[in-house]
Amino acid sequence: MQLRYSFRLYPDSRQRAAMTKAFGCARVVFNDALRAREAARAAGQPFPTLGQLSKQLITQAKQTTARCWLAEVSSVVLQQSLRDAEAAYQNFFASLRGERRGGKMSGPRFKSRKDSRHSIRFTANARWSITGAGRLSLPKIGAVKVKWSRSLPAQPSSVTLIKDAAGRYFASFVIDTDPSADAARMPGSDQTVGIDLGLTHFAVLSDGTKIDSPRFLRRAEKKLKRTQRDLSRKQQGSKNHEKARLKHARAHAQVADARREFHHQLSTRLIRENQAIGVEDLTVNGLVRTKPAKSILDAGWSRFVHMLEYKAARYGRDLVKIDRFEPTSQVCSACGIKDGPKPLHIREWACTACGTVHDRDHNAAKNVKTAAGLAVTACGASVRPGFVPAQRGETGSSRSRSMAGDGPTSSTHLQLAEC
Repeated sequence: MQLRYSFRLYPDSRQRAAMTKAFGCARVVFNDALRAREAARAAGQPFPTLGQLSKQLITQAKQTTARCWLAEVSSVVLQQSLRDAEAAYQNFFASLRGERRGGKMSGPRFKSRKDSRHSIRFTANARWSITGAGRLSLPKIGAVKVKWSRSLPAQPSSVTLIKDAAGRYFASFVIDTDPSADAARMPGSDQTVGIDLGLTHFAVLSDGTKIDSPRFLRRAEKKLKRTQRDLSRKQQGSKNHEKARLKHARAHAQVADARREFHHQLSTRLIRENQAIGVEDLTVNGLVRTKPAKSILDAGWSRFVHMLEYKAARYGRDLVKIDRFEPTSQVCSACGIKDGPKPLHIREWACTACGTVHDRDHNAAKNVKTAAGLAVTACGASVRPGFVPAQRGETGSSRSRSMAGDGPTSSTHLQLAEC
C-alpha cells in the first residue's frame, strides 16, 4: 500500500529562488505540452506521443535562445511535468467515456504563475537523498532543512516539493508500507462500533460516546472576515496586497491544519480500538446544497471517512458503509419497529411500540452498527442485513418495503428465534 508522508521545509533565500525557478520551468513545459496537443487537434493530426514531446519541448528547447534557461533545473522535474500533462488528458478522456468515477471532468487547463499552489516531483532518477544531518538534498536546489515530525517507515520512491497558498514549503514522500509491520503496530481487537456523524456532535458512537464538533471554521470566522476585509482594501498587484493575501491564506491554513489533525487523531483512535467499524455512506455533495452547508463543510465528513478507509485497509480492519437511505433515525434499536421520520429539532423520542426512550444520535449509531452486520445476537452470531423471504399471504411483503429497511429487522428476529 502506498502512502504519503509530508514534512515542512525551511529553505534559505537561495534555495527559495531555485525552487521558484523550478516551479516556473515545470509550468512552462506543462503549458507547452498543452499547446502542442491543442495545435495537433486543431490541425486534425494525431496527438504527439510523450517521447516526441520530450524531444521537442525539453531536449531541443534547451538549445534555443527562448528556452535555454530550462537547463538550469533538473531534467527529471521537466519530464514529470510532461507526465502530469499526459495523465490529465488520460483522465479527461476516461471521464468522457464514463470509465472514471465522479462527475464529468473538463480538459486540462493552462497553469498560471499566479496560481496559489505549485509543485514539482523528483523520482529516484533525480538522485535526491537525505543527508546524514537530516537535510533533504535536491538536485540544483541544495540541502534543504526539514522538520522531521516522525521517521520514515521505508525508503521513499519519490518526493514532491510543494509550495502552498500560505507560502509554506513541504516535502511529500511516497512510501510503500510493509503489511507485516503494520499488523505488528496495530494488534487485533474484538470490539466493533457504529458511527453516526452529525453537526451538534461530530460523531456519536454506538457505545454512547459523544465526540463534540470542534467547529474550527466557525471559531475562526471573525478573524477570517477581518483578514478578508483587509485584503479587499489593498490595491491588486501591490506589495501590501501580497502581504494581506499571505496573511489571509495563513489564517485559512491554520483552520485546515487543525481540522486535519483532529480527523487524524480521531480516525486513528477508532481504528486502534475497534476491529470493525460501521458508518453511513453520506452524500456530502447533495447535503452542501442545504441550509447548513457551511457547518457541513466545516465538519469535513468526507475526509474523515476517507481516513477511516485507508487506515482500515492498512491495518487489517473492516470498514462497512451502509446505504445512505437506511432509516437509522426512524427505527427503534430495541424492538426494530420503524417509527417514521422526525424533524431535526427532536433529539429524543419514545418508541410507540415498546416505549423505549431513545437519544436520536445514539439510536442512529446503534442502527448503523446493526445494519452494517456488526451487532451480536443472543446466540453470539453477527447480524448481517439481507432480504428475508416472507410468507405468500403476508401483507406488505413487496420488494419496495424490503428495500425500506424491513430486511435487517426480520433477519434479526429470525436468528433470535433459531437460538
